[in-house]
Amino acid sequence: MPNLILSGPPGTGKTTSVQCLAHALLGSSYKECVLELNASDDRGIDVVRNKIKIFAKKKTILPPGRHKIVILDEADSMTTGAQQALRRTMEIHSNTTRFALACNQSTKVIEPIQSRCAIVRFMKLSDMDILSRLMVVCKEEGVPNNPEGLEAVIFTADGDMRQALNNLQATHFGFGFVNQKNVFRVCDQPHPTMVVQIVKCCLAAGFEDAHDEMMKLCDLGYSSVDIVSTLFRIVRNHDMHEFLKLEFIREVGFCHMRVLDGCSSRLQLSGLLAKLCAIALEASK
Repeated sequence: MPNLILSGPPGTGKTTSVQCLAHALLGSSYKECVLELNASDDRGIDVVRNKIKIFAKKKTILPPGRHKIVILDEADSMTTGAQQALRRTMEIHSNTTRFALACNQSTKVIEPIQSRCAIVRFMKLSDMDILSRLMVVCKEEGVPNNPEGLEAVIFTADGDMRQALNNLQATHFGFGFVNQKNVFRVCDQPHPTMVVQIVKCCLAAGFEDAHDEMMKLCDLGYSSVDIVSTLFRIVRNHDMHEFLKLEFIREVGFCHMRVLDGCSSRLQLSGLLAKLCAIALEASK
């Protein structure tokens, strides 16, 4: 096993994959030969100098050709000083210890560490992967559901298996039945049917109607980030001309960027709708 960096979105199985690999390699020696740290909590240089260094120096009986494994979760949260100290530790103890760093963005790990590791990139899980796991869980746990409910869970999860299971569990405990209405009540996300209506109004260049629907969502208390994120997912999967879809996604992306920068007023959302209607009107000429 080389040193590893596992990067990708949350809830895609990075930490679980490393744990499975460690169990497969070390078997019954797992407890003594694996050190697990969450770097977002333990991210200072002292942790590297004390916990990790002491563990790397510790003598253990290993199966032939195996190494001790240090699993660092959220490694991109480590300070630069801690990463520099970790680089040196990786170098000195390379004969006995292997490091597995799980992070959301591998670019936040310093280059000397990146060059010493094999980088494994994880993608968001497909809807079918999440659906197959949800169906297994529902069958094993006896969770009553309907297809629309599972579809809603998949929509709210957006490729995150952990989020999907949490949403399924919360809906089951809260309402006892997993259907579309209950899922969106628990997850508190803008209902896709309302957002679809906004997209249809924009495609018809009906700014007033689209604006009324958007203000209804705002009055229900949804944040601009939630609205724009849901709008992006709806536009991405909506049946429309390819050119229009690309233009819509570009404008939604710019709006999302401005909202994340702090400009999250209703004026931004109204401006987005005006631009989408103008694009649709121009395309219809």
